[in-house]
Amino acid sequence: MLAYLCGPIEFAPDQGKLWRRKIRPFLEEELRHSVYDPAADEKKDLTEDEIAHFREWKETDAERYRRAVRKIINYDLDIIENKADYLICFWDNMAAQSGGTAAEMTAAYRKGIPVYLVTEEPLSLISGWMLACADRIFRSLEELKAYFQETYGRQARQTALWSR
Repeated sequence: MLAYLCGPIEFAPDQGKLWRRKIRPFLEEELRHSVYDPAADEKKDLTEDEIAHFREWKETDAERYRRAVRKIINYDLDIIENKADYLICFWDNMAAQSGGTAAEMTAAYRKGIPVYLVTEEPLSLISGWMLACADRIFRSLEELKAYFQETYGRQARQTALWSR
């Protein structure tokens, strides 16, 4: 199983790395799932020059910036559309500024890939579009972990084998 970790990066204070660091060991060690973390993968399909400069190009060279970011978009959406088994989306107060988060959730929804939304935000502040893309909504990472342990954990796998 491949989990895609979806959530704000560009405008998040920590580039969206903290929540991903919290959930990744659980997914890999407890559930034995693979994880794709777009916040940790800065290389993608970018050249060394693009990696070094694309952020500054946002202000100085709009066309080069657009070409580099389109490579990132294509790379990430390809993983969602062709490799991911599910998305975990962390939606915080920075998510409303994130174009990628909404796009990734929508792409997964359209492909029938389960989307698990984790948010502490009042649901009234989250777009109905995003809520509709989510298959399940959790109020914390701990709540998500409990659900995943029940659904994908060792005991769940053993029960499925015995029920055949």
